[in-house]
Amino acid sequence: MAEEQTAPEVQRPRPQRGDDGIRPLTRAVSILVLPFLAAASVLLYLFAGETDRLFAWTIQPPLTAMVLASAYLGGIWFFVQVLRQGRWHRVRHGFPAVLIFATLLALATILHWDRFHFGHVSFLAWATLYFVTPVLLVGVLVVNWRADVGRPDAVDAAMPWPTRLVLAIVGVGSSVVGIVMFVWPTLAIGSWAWEVTPLTARVLGAVLILPGAVNVWMLVDRRWSAFKWIVQAELVCLLFLNVAIVLCRDQLDWRNVVTLPVVVVLAASLVFFAWLYLDGERRARRVREPRTT
Repeated sequence: MAEEQTAPEVQRPRPQRGDDGIRPLTRAVSILVLPFLAAASVLLYLFAGETDRLFAWTIQPPLTAMVLASAYLGGIWFFVQVLRQGRWHRVRHGFPAVLIFATLLALATILHWDRFHFGHVSFLAWATLYFVTPVLLVGVLVVNWRADVGRPDAVDAAMPWPTRLVLAIVGVGSSVVGIVMFVWPTLAIGSWAWEVTPLTARVLGAVLILPGAVNVWMLVDRRWSAFKWIVQAELVCLLFLNVAIVLCRDQLDWRNVVTLPVVVVLAASLVFFAWLYLDGERRARRVREPRTT
């Protein structure tokens, strides 16, 4: 009998350094995280006053719940872009920030373990998200580590140095406030724009650290394509944050000297990031449609 011949096994090419591709693990983590973020966003933004029944822990006042939901909504936009985009450099600068945020909330959970609703499905989801995600995010950064070698998109623009410097300084300032609130949460009690507890102060601190963890990369990367989709996520977050401030304005402590500056900074940030996005797109269009003489 003739010996049977088997078709040669087809092997997928291994990812190469500098191919700027998004690895399968990255997409898998995004798919895993998105349902958690979507459910939490609905609970915390639309039912902010019912966290004692519906969420992993009781959050008071409702404004704090809506602030956390706003961060989640920005995260949803970011992870959707991770699934949509084909290039790692377009989303890479968001992942260190997400890793820091998730790690801090895991630590806050451990430090305030007695404040959580054990056995509630929301607590199980919260614990799963924040104890597992940091490990997965480290894996994402490792497998994508050498994918980006700094090449811009075919149609791209350079962000001006003054703009990048201002954003980095503002981001670092926000992160400093966030670090203080996380490390010394009792300092925020009575001195923040609205009522906080040690746990909510730490959660708000983690949210405030996010801008600096993203914007600091602007000091070394001027590609608009490296920040365009992250800026979109920040705009989503800021939009819902400002709506929350308006809806919950009666929960603000207007006698506190920091309240008005906090409100003004949030509103100004929304306007500034909208301008930043429009300016970046305008510069990119100039590259796409060069002038003819």
